[in-house]
Amino acid sequence: MAHPAPTDTPLLFASVLDDDPDLADALDGPATAARGVATARVVGVRPGECDLPPWFEAVGEGPGLLVLGGLVVARTRVADRVVADLIGPGDLLQAPAADRDDTVPSEASWQALRPGRLAVLDAAFAQRTLPWPQIGHALLRRSERRAGDLRAIRAICAQPRLEVRLVLLLHRLAGRFGRVEPAGLRLTLPLTHRLLGQLAAAERPSISNALGRLARAGIVTGKPGDWHLHGTLDEQLARLSGSSLPHTIPPG
Repeated sequence: MAHPAPTDTPLLFASVLDDDPDLADALDGPATAARGVATARVVGVRPGECDLPPWFEAVGEGPGLLVLGGLVVARTRVADRVVADLIGPGDLLQAPAADRDDTVPSEASWQALRPGRLAVLDAAFAQRTLPWPQIGHALLRRSERRAGDLRAIRAICAQPRLEVRLVLLLHRLAGRFGRVEPAGLRLTLPLTHRLLGQLAAAERPSISNALGRLARAGIVTGKPGDWHLHGTLDEQLARLSGSSLPHTIPPG
């Protein structure tokens, strides 16, 4: 099990604007003066389970943990069901909000899928960067972008057919993490069948069966960690709604 660096380990500091160029681009004019004050402690994470609550506590009233590199999966468990979402560079991680309705308790956990770095944007960071309000506004937009991603994933999971959910989900992820190839898109992410099930609201065996059907139809091929999406999204959805695939595809 891998954890963030313990609190008694000397922490590195970095200029957030150097590690996150998009944040620097949000400034009006040169970012030279802001670079000297927009510094933050940086936590290294290794692949494995991450104990992030101590770092959320260190953030306090600040913006949150800014992902500078790597890939993190955030999981939420309610009863015996687990859902997940992926968090990558540029995303802002914040402590789970206190649940006002504790009649349905939930449990949050985090796992690093790749080595990464998190910047601890605490209240002192927010205070130091007040002369550059564009930084705070950009971070706020990052939070809204993440909320929008979660809403989109929720809508995807509302699709009754698992094949459709998987195609939409993989295209959504490929839009950010994938690359364009002559025949379609390639998504090189450590997405196991179990993790895909947590992302797409399905059990692992159902994911394996659905991926097998998609592979036989030439829509999605590959293996965990290296997925190929053949054709455009519109073409794939048309095939799933038409007669090109067997009519025995059950709902997920």
